[in-house]
Amino acid sequence: MDTEDHEDASITLDEVTFEQTPSAAQTPSAGNVPQDRPAQDQVAERPSSKGLGSALAGFGESLADRTSPARSDSEELEVDSHASTTNSLRSAVEWLAVVVVAISAALFIKEFAFQAFEIPSGSMEPTVVPGDRILVNKLSYRLGDVTRGDLVVFDRLEGTPGDTDQLIKRAIGLPGETVQLRADGELWIWGPEEGAAGAFMLDEPYINPLGGPTRIPTDATPITADIWHENCTNQPRTPGLCTLDDNSFFMLGDNRNSSVDSRFFGPIPSENVVGRAFVRIWPLGSLGGL
Repeated sequence: MDTEDHEDASITLDEVTFEQTPSAAQTPSAGNVPQDRPAQDQVAERPSSKGLGSALAGFGESLADRTSPARSDSEELEVDSHASTTNSLRSAVEWLAVVVVAISAALFIKEFAFQAFEIPSGSMEPTVVPGDRILVNKLSYRLGDVTRGDLVVFDRLEGTPGDTDQLIKRAIGLPGETVQLRADGELWIWGPEEGAAGAFMLDEPYINPLGGPTRIPTDATPITADIWHENCTNQPRTPGLCTLDDNSFFMLGDNRNSSVDSRFFGPIPSENVVGRAFVRIWPLGSLGGL
């Protein structure tokens, strides 16, 4: 009877001891531990609390790593700011390149291809009038020759009156030809091989019908002094008659008696020719070819 009670008490003590937390204060003394309990059981109970602590510690460190991004966010903001600055700089460089290319192309076109001019006077009425804007093809005479009847823009000859650098007139006489302005206002032309007998009268539907017959400059006109003698190859000087050399053109305005042209300042050398006016671009109501 006493033995059974002792065994029951041991079992009860063993069960209570196994379930409670194995702290140092509550650990049963060696005398209270049943002798028949395997030694490995006693060893296995203690690492269980250490393993749980290690797991909790690892979880805590992982949680700490996930919940402490202050430095990481700062670094990301710094990277984003650097990327934004780089993109802005790249965009600015690209736009600068576009502007430079556009300006270079515009300057190239103006210098070598096309250029707009404004008509300053009424010397070419009714074809173009003051204030009209025209477009000049600078490539035209690089690729071909001046044709009779072309509207030609050329650099002003030194000593020619006026305040514009370029003039626009109509090409009448071509290199080597002789141009004759007769007293009745008719314009006759012949080539170097035909002579006066082969002259033809030029039909000019473009001249201003209200301007009257084309006048011949005289010695009384100050601007014509020695022009015919110095710049025309025919000798002696003959007012109203000019033979062109192989490099010059005779230019006249359509509004003949309100135009300062080759009747007054002489033939125009080919090196002074800028280009051919081929279209009126302003006003829009008069847009069209010339």
